[in-house]
Amino acid sequence: MIVNIVQLTNQFSSSVLDISCEPQVPFSDSGKQELIMAKSNASDAQALVRSLRSAYAATPTNLKIIDLYVVFAIATAIIQVVYMGIVGSFPFNSFLSGVLSCVGTAVLAVCLRIQVNKENKEFKDLPPERAFADFVLCNLVLHLVIMNFLG
Repeated sequence: MIVNIVQLTNQFSSSVLDISCEPQVPFSDSGKQELIMAKSNASDAQALVRSLRSAYAATPTNLKIIDLYVVFAIATAIIQVVYMGIVGSFPFNSFLSGVLSCVGTAVLAVCLRIQVNKENKEFKDLPPERAFADFVLCNLVLHLVIMNFLG
């Protein structure tokens, strides 16, 4: 039994790909080595961006609209934080309410996106109308709490 485990371990370790960051060809000049590593990382990043862009092109339009809404909500929260950093946070509860409203709305929109996505097997029996009704109701409760926090 132990011999079989050792043999399987040896076979596995010999078949595993070398994924280290070191280049396979030794260089005498470290400058060339860093240049090749930088080119490799840049080409890998470009390949990653291309694959993500091609995969996102197949995304349905309704999910892209929800993604745009999430980006808008997060951008609004970032603008509020920058404004608070520049001007100050005198009514701190107002600042906190605005940022939490944006972040909460973005989280609820992500939940809506998960529920509406047809590729998600967990919510396949949930109609999109029900998911949108949940989104609207949760947003209503969120904003009622935010308005109450404003005072």
